[in-house]
Amino acid sequence: MPKPPEPGTPAPDFAAPGTVRTDSGPLRGTYRPGERRGSPLVLVFYPGDNTPVCTRQLCSYTSELERFTDLGATVWGISPQGLDSHEQFAAQHDLRFPLLADTDRAVARAYGVAVPGLGLRRSVFVLDAGGVVRWRHVAVTGLTFRSVDTLTEQIRSAVAERPRGVAGGDQ
Repeated sequence: MPKPPEPGTPAPDFAAPGTVRTDSGPLRGTYRPGERRGSPLVLVFYPGDNTPVCTRQLCSYTSELERFTDLGATVWGISPQGLDSHEQFAAQHDLRFPLLADTDRAVARAYGVAVPGLGLRRSVFVLDAGGVVRWRHVAVTGLTFRSVDTLTEQIRSAVAERPRGVAGGDQ
């Protein structure tokens, strides 16, 4: 299994189906990090829709989404559930950033966060405008998640294009 990309290295590219909640309903499309070059991208790998920690995590990010967009950053959530599940989850919690369906876990494997037989590790990757990993956090147990404050600090660093280190695991 591949290891998570190191800060300072190019992020793996991929194409994944996704959905985003809009005022007129869900909008489906294909998401490719390579098409987002020019601004920071935050990839949030989460184990599952409508699970307690994942719900708290994604709700906290959507409630402060403006802090990400003010820095020019886009947030994408990625989990193994399909688009129908993502659309229900987004509608129930008014999540306003794209949720990508990694049903075969190919994206999680490419980022080194797949756990055979279990799904994936709760992880966050901050990519700079050139698609380079500037910061990552791969959880040990996934019972907690990185705060908006932590992520926006890392985005600011990515925008300044200063390489950042790797955060340790959480409990």
